[in-house]
Amino acid sequence: MSESFDYDLFVIGAGSGGVRAARMAASKGKKVAVAEERYLGGTCVNVGCVPKKLFVYASQFPELFHASTGFGWTVPQTPRLDWATLRDNKTAEIERLNGIYNSLIDNSGADLHDGRATIAGPHQVSVNGDTYSARTILIATGGWPYIPEFPGSEYALSSNEMFFLDELPKTAVVVGGGYIAVEFAGILNGLGVETHLVYRGHQLLKSFDREMSDKIQQGMIAKGVHIHLNTEVNGITKTDNGLCVALNTQADMAAGLVLYATGRVANTANLGLETTNVVVRNNGAIAVDDHFATAEPSIYALGDVIDRVQLTPVAIQEAMVLVDHLFGQGVAKIDYSDIPTAVFCQPEFGTVGLSEEQARAEYSDIAVYVSDFKPMLQTLGGGPDRITMKLIVDGASDKVVGCHMVGEHAAEIIQGMGIALKAGATKAHFDATVGIHPSAAEEFVTMREKAR
Repeated sequence: MSESFDYDLFVIGAGSGGVRAARMAASKGKKVAVAEERYLGGTCVNVGCVPKKLFVYASQFPELFHASTGFGWTVPQTPRLDWATLRDNKTAEIERLNGIYNSLIDNSGADLHDGRATIAGPHQVSVNGDTYSARTILIATGGWPYIPEFPGSEYALSSNEMFFLDELPKTAVVVGGGYIAVEFAGILNGLGVETHLVYRGHQLLKSFDREMSDKIQQGMIAKGVHIHLNTEVNGITKTDNGLCVALNTQADMAAGLVLYATGRVANTANLGLETTNVVVRNNGAIAVDDHFATAEPSIYALGDVIDRVQLTPVAIQEAMVLVDHLFGQGVAKIDYSDIPTAVFCQPEFGTVGLSEEQARAEYSDIAVYVSDFKPMLQTLGGGPDRITMKLIVDGASDKVVGCHMVGEHAAEIIQGMGIALKAGATKAHFDATVGIHPSAAEEFVTMREKAR
């Protein structure tokens, strides 16, 4: 007789990956539970992609107001931001999305447990004082912002708190050189805050194409962000007027707010993993195989907590592959190559495929095509914005192996390029495609001269 369990699948974490896995498993007639201690929808919906993008939109209006005068518009009085309205409208939208996630779980037939779940053994999960048995446990607890300890680190905020500020400061220091740091630097600057971006390295967005990272940095400086590279924070002290940030350059910087965007760590602390054979890597992430199985046969993990590709759509894809492995045909696979992604910095960045540096390391002969121009909006708008597009082609096969764009609508345009690269499009395919005129996107199909 087979062992009886309360649930076929118990999911810890109701982010995008966890909810998708729960819904898919429940749709296959499995008895499913989901536990969440904070908010439905996870990081992305609550303190990540969604509210961040809303803030990016808000921060772009001053440039649009400025550009409108060149098109004949007169704004009768100087536009003024009411931060509380933006913040509270954002929160109302997030609460609406929380409700949608709640309905998705309810309608799937899965049970939702509101509380912190901990693992009490290979087949046991405890929530709110009750312990449930599960044939399979899925850990989808995501990541959490990491702020290192240093003198005054208690005065630094993480990205989580940035969405709920009581008021906007006059001056802000953003520490970090990754996508969260550059995105928030652009948001704060656009909302009228004097913004300083401090990074210990010599190049922002160092994991991306170097030329495009440089274009982003130039664009940020043109928009008014003060960038301090090769600079570290030694400490933060509280003053009568706010905060004082001591830098290794022997300079002190006054600020109303210090945001530390120096990375995220897997959310595995105090989860009860010591009651299992689950292996946790040095950075706190859970080690899994190609089927998202841990070293404990009954426990699986996916999403940011396994620290492969920390993107919401990737977690959703992983969930679908896992459910097929556990309860379906077992044929679904995930391909981590050519994942399109965007950084909603200002200027915006979209990318898919290999950087020029990666392509040179992988292929013996590559051709690089680059186009740099002023967007049509700015011909009358008078702003400093530029657009840079880049294609990287394998000389032997003519396949486009990298596609990058810095400038307005980069994310929207690169999504389509992602399909082309996934389909194995060649430069000849790009050349044979008729452009949409006038658009920025047409430049991708009209680049004929190799830059190098």
